[in-house]
Amino acid sequence: MAKKIMVVDDDPAIVDYLTTLFSDNGYATCSAPDGEAALGVVEREKPDLITLDLEMPNEWGPRFYRKLSQKPALKDTPVIVISGLSGIHLAIRRAVATINKPFEPAQVLQIVEQTIGK
Repeated sequence: MAKKIMVVDDDPAIVDYLTTLFSDNGYATCSAPDGEAALGVVEREKPDLITLDLEMPNEWGPRFYRKLSQKPALKDTPVIVISGLSGIHLAIRRAVATINKPFEPAQVLQIVEQTIGK
């Protein structure tokens, strides 16, 4: 069974790009447009890894992460922060990686593979 990656980003082009990248490399995907919607999706889909933008409408990334980490069944889900904000490495200290936009797809895939395997 394919490992599942959830993409949380308010930019539909980024969501489409990342979900296609992951699908083309053998991963199942799901997505959410912001942190508010993401909590329901993560509880329903139980992804193996989450890529998370920080600056989104409704509920931004760090607040979503705080709620996620309070749920025993989900708190150990690895998170890769992908954001255009500066200082992103400080936003979520337990993130497995922080990547600045624009990003190299090979770098994202390498981190995903190192974190959850192929």
